[in-house]
Amino acid sequence: MTTIIFYHKPGCATNARQMQALKAAGHHVIAKDILKEPWRAEELRRFFGNTPVASWFNRAARRIKSGEINPETSDAASALALMLSDPLLIRRPLINADGARCAGFDHGPVLSLVGRSMQDDVELCSREETGGHCSSG
Repeated sequence: MTTIIFYHKPGCATNARQMQALKAAGHHVIAKDILKEPWRAEELRRFFGNTPVASWFNRAARRIKSGEINPETSDAASALALMLSDPLLIRRPLINADGARCAGFDHGPVLSLVGRSMQDDVELCSREETGGHCSSG
């Protein structure tokens, strides 16, 4: 059993399914509200590892969908500043599994915890009208 700190957006059905999958796999999940966490840039940065800056963003966030923010043109410092001021821009969930950190449910540390066969079922938005992509940010 692994203890997992799971930063999520309360009310997000997809995040709820993801937490349930981790619990069903026998892990202890500590849920934290990503919007209320007092993030510091250095701490937030650890969740993104060596992934491209553009992948750090929640593509369903309204400010990104509207074109106000273009993840493709952001550098690391700018991206972190934007996310600190507006946590809805952070790709979720953020996961800390015994020190292994990642953003999103499709990375190695998470897949090894739930098994690759479960990943497809818990990554897509559960709201039918979205076609698998959440529009609520």
